[in-house]
Amino acid sequence: MTPNWELRNCCNHDQVVFLVTVGVCTVVILALWRTILLKPFKLVTVFLHEASHAIACKLTCGDVEGIQVHADEGGTTQTRGGIYWIILPAGYLGSSFWGMLLILASTNLLTARIAAGCLLLALFIVFFIAKNWTLRGLCIGFIVFLGVVWVLQETTKARVLRYVILFIGVMNSLFSVYDIYDDLISRRVHSSDAEKFAEVCPCPCNGVGWGAIWGLISLVFLCGAMYLGLVILS
Repeated sequence: MTPNWELRNCCNHDQVVFLVTVGVCTVVILALWRTILLKPFKLVTVFLHEASHAIACKLTCGDVEGIQVHADEGGTTQTRGGIYWIILPAGYLGSSFWGMLLILASTNLLTARIAAGCLLLALFIVFFIAKNWTLRGLCIGFIVFLGVVWVLQETTKARVLRYVILFIGVMNSLFSVYDIYDDLISRRVHSSDAEKFAEVCPCPCNGVGWGAIWGLISLVFLCGAMYLGLVILS
């Protein structure tokens, strides 16, 4: 079947549900942004940020010595070797990329199951290399949470797995953009990834400039996820 890249005859029922659900997720996330209800999902986003650093390190032949996620929504990844200027931007951009993939995975039950399975596997592996109990607790909590959601999906009429995957995807996309703004524009954290990247990159651009570039790329990922989602559902 030829993909409907031009989105002719948009929007059918599935496309409308997709757009409305993304909109509802966005409103809920923004409304509850500073509440404890979103804390676990924010920490999962921080986990995916740090995991992206770790993956970039391994792909550039480095070693990952440990990953930490802190209760204050911060995190660190201890690496040795690898290509530093690839590892640094991988956190922000990787988080946006995972958000895009999760949003796209939510358009189909099979891909939502695959995404949930990959996330469960990643949490299980990270549990054993985590350097603090905040991250270990997060791994245990989300393994249980996703397990319960999956059981409900398979044994009841509560078809919630796709919506949970979509919510996590939207959360990742929004949190990545917000984190870039918060670290580099609103309060200028000098130890941020972008500030460190500006120090090692020969380009005449400071940390704020790199943060703005990464923020735009993150928005492109989010818009790309929306567009491709509509194409898949057309």
